[in-house]
Amino acid sequence: MDATSTFVALLRGINVGGKKKIAMAELRSLLSSLGLEDVRTYIQSGNVAFRSSDGDADEIAATIEREISAAFGIDPAVLLRTPSELEEIVERNPYLTRSDLSKLHVVFLDRAPAASSATELDPGRSPPDEFTLRGREIYLHLPNGAGRSKLTIDYFERRLGVRATARNWNTLLRLLELSRH
Repeated sequence: MDATSTFVALLRGINVGGKKKIAMAELRSLLSSLGLEDVRTYIQSGNVAFRSSDGDADEIAATIEREISAAFGIDPAVLLRTPSELEEIVERNPYLTRSDLSKLHVVFLDRAPAASSATELDPGRSPPDEFTLRGREIYLHLPNGAGRSKLTIDYFERRLGVRATARNWNTLLRLLELSRH
């Protein structure tokens, strides 16, 4: 492993609907104070790329969660992905060839759910919406938009027993780009 590893942190629920507000400059400052390097944010909803000499993603995520809670009084889920994981996520999307990219989203899970809980997901929950579970991600094709879908983060968290956050396809591509610099 290199001396430093690059990660993208995906924070759930930050600056959405005027709640759980954190200024991105303050978030960058906090993460830098933890020894994370080259901290960069993308838009105001909790997307952060950084480098770390500690390659343990679970430990880094737990530290970020704990420090955000202490500094800002909120408890967001923090999920980490590496640039190579983001590349694989992009390549594995089953809906790329037949959809308007603005209708694609990815739900990031903190861990792969148990096979038994995956059977709790209802493919007919929100027609014409579709989803595909692959490892720690759920790919969404939402022809009528995310606002009309019943395939919500809360639904997936409850059914799968995981913590999750979602990003639209354009944001995912921008995060992949950000992680490469």
